[in-house]
Amino acid sequence: MSFTYDEVGATRRDGYCPPGFHPLHVRTRIGEGEAVFRRAAEAVRTWEMHKALGVGVQTDAERAVEGGDVTITLAGVIKAPCRVVWTVDEPRRAGWAYGTLPGHPECGEESFVVDRTGDGTVWLTVSAFSRPAKWYSRAGGPAARGLQHAYARRCGKVLRALCSGSE
Repeated sequence: MSFTYDEVGATRRDGYCPPGFHPLHVRTRIGEGEAVFRRAAEAVRTWEMHKALGVGVQTDAERAVEGGDVTITLAGVIKAPCRVVWTVDEPRRAGWAYGTLPGHPECGEESFVVDRTGDGTVWLTVSAFSRPAKWYSRAGGPAARGLQHAYARRCGKVLRALCSGSE
């Protein structure tokens, strides 16, 4: 299956949003220190954060790997097929992004990156660009975008909870 958009990998470019797409950028403080960073990075890379959100995760890969396919199921009925387009695994930065495949209700890309800043603070940044691909996504209009932002904020809250014993 081919991606449903042309600018594959564009979430690597901070703040970039292709013309005709809606941007999303949510940054959440997770905690502080190396242990929190390692725990957060592992939870993001192994789908643990997504599973803790309560969404379905169907994939053959134990962790996000470039080229790996994953289907996220929302509310038990909405299936969102994606493919991991890039990963990062550095001493102070870890995460990945996936892009939409045919059948996804949206068209675009979303990244989940954990980073540890110079002062030791650990952050989760969820960045995306998207536009509706299905009739019900188009019908949702601004409310659908509001749900995307709420989902990104919830990612941060869930990851912070998963890492709370790591400090």
